[in-house]
Amino acid sequence: MIPIEVFRSILERPDPALLEKMTKEATRLTRQFFGRQIALYTPLYLDNHCDGGCTYCGFNRNRDIERIKLTSEQIATEMEIIAGWGIDHILLLTGESPQSAPISYLLAAVQLAHRFFSAVSLEVYPLEEDGYRQLVRAGADGVALYQETYDRTRYRHLHPCGQKADFDYRYRAPERMAHAGMRRLTLGVLLGLTDPAADLHALFSHLEALQYDFPGIEYQLAFPRLQPLAEDKPAFAAVSDRQLLSAIALARLLFPRVAISLSTREPAAIRDLALESAVTCISAGSRTDVGGYATAAMAPVQFAVRDRRSVVEIVDMLKVRGFNPAYTDWRSLGDYDE
Repeated sequence: MIPIEVFRSILERPDPALLEKMTKEATRLTRQFFGRQIALYTPLYLDNHCDGGCTYCGFNRNRDIERIKLTSEQIATEMEIIAGWGIDHILLLTGESPQSAPISYLLAAVQLAHRFFSAVSLEVYPLEEDGYRQLVRAGADGVALYQETYDRTRYRHLHPCGQKADFDYRYRAPERMAHAGMRRLTLGVLLGLTDPAADLHALFSHLEALQYDFPGIEYQLAFPRLQPLAEDKPAFAAVSDRQLLSAIALARLLFPRVAISLSTREPAAIRDLALESAVTCISAGSRTDVGGYATAAMAPVQFAVRDRRSVVEIVDMLKVRGFNPAYTDWRSLGDYDE
């Protein structure tokens, strides 16, 4: 891994000429290994109960919000709506509460999702290896798990309670996923929790080690920017648009074959720019409230969606820009009739 000082020089003193040079090379590498295909997915929040006290999250257990957990019937309704847009890759999310959303609940949701979608991924609390193995057997093909920040001192301050307070258990989760046979792993940090250069350096080092130990897995990177809540008291590090785009380009230069995702927490203009250089996967039509697709209710959200374009609008944008929108990038042999 290149020295952390290089990361700092790129992010802390952004040079427009250097960013342009990085972006051109990132674009070349992206087109070489991914062509102009952009994978689409839509997130589905199943539950917002949380045992964690993450000070930056809208679902934190200390916040006085309505707690909701979807029934199987409600999940099916949400999925039917999303599938009706043409999406064939769903990302299932829950709060950090094994008690509210136990493995049995996750397994049932994955099995139900396969009635509507070819590809099913999850973004849930860390599990034991056997838990991930059960999800693989149920049909899950990917898991996203962000370390949030690799700064142990900052991590301890931001995650004072719940399972998430255990830094090492979370850090080792991708290894357990790999041993369990999960096809795709998504790693990331939440940019803005601490020094972004240090977090990116640690994230890329983590990915580099996983690639060495588990070379047969498909990896993906994501580093969304923090959206501080109005009542947040801790000091957060602001990450500019130029810094974000530099981080994305740097990721592509270091990992030419790794997919890079950018969610709707970023504004449309930034997502469109990033598509031209290194991003290969984006969410579309997103809601971050539980049950939001069916009811469009003003339920508590984990973070505000800033790119509110519909799936149709996203697809139209991609086609106008010469991209090939892929409604899924994965379909198992079991999905085909013999």
